[in-house]
Amino acid sequence: MDFKIIDQIILNALHEDMPEGDITTDNLIPDNHKSKARFVAKEDGVLSGLDVCRRVFELVGGSFNLTFNYKNGDKIKKGDVIGLIDGDTKTLLKGERVALNLLQRMCGIATTTSKFTKELVGDCKILDTRKTTPNLRYIEKMAVVDGGGTNHRYSLSDMAMIKDNHIVAAGSITKAVSILKSKITKKVEVEVETREEFLEAEATEADIIMLDNMSNEDMLWCVKNNDKLKHKLEASGNMTVERIKEVSSLGVDFISVGALTHSPRALDISLKFYDLK
Repeated sequence: MDFKIIDQIILNALHEDMPEGDITTDNLIPDNHKSKARFVAKEDGVLSGLDVCRRVFELVGGSFNLTFNYKNGDKIKKGDVIGLIDGDTKTLLKGERVALNLLQRMCGIATTTSKFTKELVGDCKILDTRKTTPNLRYIEKMAVVDGGGTNHRYSLSDMAMIKDNHIVAAGSITKAVSILKSKITKKVEVEVETREEFLEAEATEADIIMLDNMSNEDMLWCVKNNDKLKHKLEASGNMTVERIKEVSSLGVDFISVGALTHSPRALDISLKFYDLK
């Protein structure tokens, strides 16, 4: 876990939330005031982002104690008390919204990912994509792992992926793969949309072939024509929870799902103060 990246995300969020301080809390609450609060799940889900949540309050500053009753990746039920926090009231109030925003977002991604992974058949894995919230990719991909998924490339620098526009620009799948393989040592993946494109890609030295927006029938054909299992095969495009069981049973190695990070619903979690007595 790279807290340099996480800290920058949090600091940006805190500045966005209180660019000139918290005028309500700063002018209402005495410096020595103390409070206690509970993080409560308002629906079932999978936890992620507990370390990120804690770090928010650390960066806000002040004195506090935070104890979680669960760990990242745990399943929780509606009404579960996820954690308890006590300390300076100003710290709790100033960190509350940013902590909840990040925690709810990460839990939502982990929960969505879990729904996909539990439908898998065999050794197939669920992959995330680069369809992430700008500047939040690092923590969103953390949440995918907490939900049981697997991270694909983090950035354009990690591996080469030849998509349809690259193929048009380069002239062909064969040329694109050949050029990249002559220049880099990192893995090369190529996207195909038809059986004909698959056969062209299958004849290259690509490491992974992505079967994009193909029917189940066409994907099964590609699996059967993957000579000596030469390439890893990744299914992609319109992958809903309802399709995962059947697609994974076809024999593909991976299924990439953009919906894990581009459209999950945040998990509903509240932070409730309670009486000190």
